[in-house]
Amino acid sequence: MTQLASPALNRGTRAFSRFEWMVAGRYLRAQRKEAFISVIASLTMVGVAIGVATLIVVMSVMNGFRAELLTKILGLNGHFTTFPIEREFTDYKETIAALEKIDGVSFAVYFIEGQVLASGRGNSTGVTVRGMDEENLKKLNLLYNSVEQGGWDQWEQSKGVAIGYRLAQTLGVSLGDQVQIINPNGMMTPFGSTPQIRSYPVNVIFDLGMVEFDSFFMYMPLESAQTYFKKFEEVLKPGMGPLDSLASDAEIDAAYDRINQATAAEIFIDNPDDVILLRQRLQADPSTRSLVLTDWQQRNETFFSALQVERVVMFTILSMIILVAAFNIISSLILLVKDKSSDIAVLRTMGATRGAIMRIFSITGTTVGVIGTMSGVALGLVVAANAEPLRAFVSNTIGVAIFPPEVFFLSSLPSKTDPTEVAIVICLSLGLSFLATLYPAWRAAQYDPVEALRYE
Repeated sequence: MTQLASPALNRGTRAFSRFEWMVAGRYLRAQRKEAFISVIASLTMVGVAIGVATLIVVMSVMNGFRAELLTKILGLNGHFTTFPIEREFTDYKETIAALEKIDGVSFAVYFIEGQVLASGRGNSTGVTVRGMDEENLKKLNLLYNSVEQGGWDQWEQSKGVAIGYRLAQTLGVSLGDQVQIINPNGMMTPFGSTPQIRSYPVNVIFDLGMVEFDSFFMYMPLESAQTYFKKFEEVLKPGMGPLDSLASDAEIDAAYDRINQATAAEIFIDNPDDVILLRQRLQADPSTRSLVLTDWQQRNETFFSALQVERVVMFTILSMIILVAAFNIISSLILLVKDKSSDIAVLRTMGATRGAIMRIFSITGTTVGVIGTMSGVALGLVVAANAEPLRAFVSNTIGVAIFPPEVFFLSSLPSKTDPTEVAIVICLSLGLSFLATLYPAWRAAQYDPVEALRYE
């Protein structure tokens, strides 16, 4: 028997030699009597590709949601929100100038803010009114460059308001129409507090692409907001009007000081992740007044923690698709090993070692995983790069809103592919594919050639 065996195989083949790759390639190619096994291998390859593509697309969309939400939220709301303590915030301009000189601070803005009821043509809704001057609005590029109708020219002299397009739809108003805002904390009278009601023209309609800001925020010039929320009557003696001749100069000056103040300020820093370092610098700077600081991570801790948990859970769940495909690799290889038992016996009698047999079937199964993984990566990257057009196409085709903005806060489906996550998915898929080949390959290597050929 030894003399009949191939001398090359008797000396033992080199690991992963051309001979092993050739045999593995023959087992991968379909033959008439092995068509069923080939179909199973093909379906396994498709399963791996679908699992990898799904994982890449879902993770890219979730990364896009997080990045887009961060951009929108931090594009209008600062990385730090500061509130005055000890005294009224009348020195807001000096405070902002001092804050912007601190290393790591990009810029800061001041504003006056209040909650009101806005009414249009028969519709009403609660909104947040924020008063800002044009100088500060220009610092907020996201807002300043999101104008759909109108413009910011002569903003402070216009005495009008800026609203989101969704709020305009809710109120039933368009550019130039009047919006009535009602503040329940109005003037005090002997009969109690009377609501303060004012009407302002709509001078700007903006589209930020985020439902929360487009639906519930209204901007007005700083002086108009100061006058609306901080009235002379709060400072002058009861019964005196704001320009009453009985009021003294000191009382008039005090009234103007009362009006000329801000509610809070927001600080934008160079790196949003450096909030701990910047908090220490802001609190230690002697040139700034006493302020209460709240950073963006504190304000949105629950929201972004939920997003992170969701990402981990979705990654774990969708990884099960690849795991199922790996089990299919096991089943297809077991069938292949059973079908090739006589071939294994012949190879063994020709001198092929157990290691060579094991490597042949490992190469066969791993090749299925590699082809499926690479196909899935290509498919996933293409779908992730065109997530919004595909969403719009499917939504228009079936007539059902997919990812409605009222639920997901964004008007479009964002996608951001992270190369690190793609690499992790590739390693996970290839690792599971390789591990799935070990048991069938080991079983093939244990075949006894005498027993395998006895009934041939």
